[in-house]
Amino acid sequence: MTLRLAAHVAVTETEHGMVLLDQRAGRYWQMNDTAALVLRRLLDGGTVDEAVAALRERFPDAADHAPADVADLIASLRQAKVTAS
Repeated sequence: MTLRLAAHVAVTETEHGMVLLDQRAGRYWQMNDTAALVLRRLLDGGTVDEAVAALRERFPDAADHAPADVADLIASLRQAKVTAS
């Protein structure tokens, strides 16, 4: 699955993650470094499995939660209508 942000969404990297700005609605989402890690992987053409693997590598003690965490992030982005698909 390739994830793309909608054309009206701007991305800014920050010291602690990233910020997404919906330029049409004037809403923004501040993403911590963990969510940013997952989103970057997906935006760079990585698969969901690769994003899960990156999360498991960073947080081995929470490896069992990684698939659900990635799925929840993707669902949240879609619900907020910041993705192109």
